[in-house]
Amino acid sequence: MVGIKASKKLGRILKPDQDIYWMSTYTGPSFAKQVGETSLFDIYVTGRDSKNRSSIGIVRVDIEKPNKIIEITSDPIFTFGEKGAFDENGVSYPYLVNQENKVYMYYVGWMPTVITPFQNHTGLAAQQDNKSFVRVSKAPILERTNDEYLGTGSCSVLIENSIWKMWYTSFLKWGSSPGEHKHYYVIKYAESKDGIHWVRNNQICINYKDGSEYSIGKPSVVKIKDKYHMWYSYRGEQYRIGYAYSSDGINWVRKDDMAGVDVSKEGWDSKAVCYSHVFSYKSFFYMLYNGNDYGKEGLGLAKLEI
Repeated sequence: MVGIKASKKLGRILKPDQDIYWMSTYTGPSFAKQVGETSLFDIYVTGRDSKNRSSIGIVRVDIEKPNKIIEITSDPIFTFGEKGAFDENGVSYPYLVNQENKVYMYYVGWMPTVITPFQNHTGLAAQQDNKSFVRVSKAPILERTNDEYLGTGSCSVLIENSIWKMWYTSFLKWGSSPGEHKHYYVIKYAESKDGIHWVRNNQICINYKDGSEYSIGKPSVVKIKDKYHMWYSYRGEQYRIGYAYSSDGINWVRKDDMAGVDVSKEGWDSKAVCYSHVFSYKSFFYMLYNGNDYGKEGLGLAKLEI
């Protein structure tokens, strides 16, 4: 097992800006993609507009000087779908995968509903020659099944020996009484030969440790030597970032005290930390994460020594 030797919060690097319409109210779940072999990273940020609709835009930073923003796209690079589609009211939680000179972006689509507040389903887009992203399918990439009929959400994807491996959020139920939580979801596992068609065996990877938890999602998986390491968000009263390790990617051991990032004593991430994305640069790992209110108070960065 590889543990967190040390961690250091580098501060909040981004917060909502009323002058940038697509991220005027929230800067939420994000993904970091290195620009070539430089210290520059394009941060694919989930922003929300004044109507609470999510889109994905790019914020460029120098990871060695992350508190100074270099550039923010004036418009999102990927936005909500057509009326009636599963992503008609927003797209969020970007996760990018490079394969054979192509860039794929998994994302979560949002649709408002009548009885429950919303539905989430996982979609997929592919980058074109002009750098724009186009939906691989107008339907969710993870279709509804008898086991997963309510919805799916954020995911993390690795490719090993031509096998695509996905860890994804799966909804189990919605609360139906005043004493119940709003929704319940956990992290499951799937495999694919092409990144589009997935085999799902209803395999739960990260489950509730006790009755105080009800939401576990936003996996971020890296493999170091022969071990898989996952950071995720789990929720009781407030969101926290958890950590687990695995030898096979399916059976996991939770060690949440080793996540490396917790709430601060005060400020923008003093109530909650969530929606982590862990990535490497040189000999260190870094973590993007959100603080209070799911990104309403911004996006932060931490440096992890593993």
